[in-house]
Amino acid sequence: MKLSTFTDYNLRVLLLYLAAHREKLSTIQEIANNYHISENHLMKVIHHLAKNNFIQSIRGKGGGIRLHREPSELNLAEIIRSAEEKSVIIECFGNKNQCCLSPNCRLPPILVKAFEAFYQTLSQYTLQDILLDPKIFTILPITSENELLKN
Repeated sequence: MKLSTFTDYNLRVLLLYLAAHREKLSTIQEIANNYHISENHLMKVIHHLAKNNFIQSIRGKGGGIRLHREPSELNLAEIIRSAEEKSVIIECFGNKNQCCLSPNCRLPPILVKAFEAFYQTLSQYTLQDILLDPKIFTILPITSENELLKN
């Protein structure tokens, strides 16, 4: 299984930026510049995170974004499941299923069980469990979007 770039950006915004900069409001431009992510892509991520109450968005002069809840209240399974909700792992899980094997295939229930195990493991952890020491951000290079997508 491969998590989508959208999910990666959700985690980067929550984990690598907002959780590390909880003392202030952050801006989309600031995050986009630091992580070399398109502001347009980031706006979609921010909209999604705000809609799901992971972050708080404050409009107007002096506005910005920040975590809506404490990192210890942000469950990894909840974050990833919400970001991946529109992704389908194989065709037969989607609305446009054209697979001729679907009526007799035994793979879908196995994959459902595997994904539930994946999310069950993630549900045991919160954002707090994986937070890095904020000082590390002064020594770690920021990975560009292109380098990330190569991996």
